[in-house]
Amino acid sequence: QVQLVESGGGLVQTGGSLRLSCAASGRPPSSYGMGWFRQAPGKEREFVAAISWNGDITYYAASGKGRFTISRDNAKHTVYLQMNNLKPEDTAVYYCAATQQRIGVREHPYQYDSWGQGTQVTVSS
Repeated sequence: QVQLVESGGGLVQTGGSLRLSCAASGRPPSSYGMGWFRQAPGKEREFVAAISWNGDITYYAASGKGRFTISRDNAKHTVYLQMNNLKPEDTAVYYCAATQQRIGVREHPYQYDSWGQGTQVTVSS
């Protein structure tokens, strides 16, 4: 498994930006694809964005398309989620996850086998 640690969450006003980071360890970055998910209180965990092992394929949920950008730096063993023009409905705990299915991208939680502890993002109106 891959060990994942998220950081970069916080409180931001509507229209603001945050960049989340996910530091990975335990396996070579080339061996796994990555994704970001989020979970708001009382709601199911939902897909946000995913990236293939080398970054050549990215995929976004409709809610974040055009506002969020996922990227990775394999030399630093880190995946990022740049979030711009944040809205109150983006408020949630954000989780990064790793999948051994390194080719292509995956959008379902059951397709991922390693998870971080989450970082809180709160967007005030």
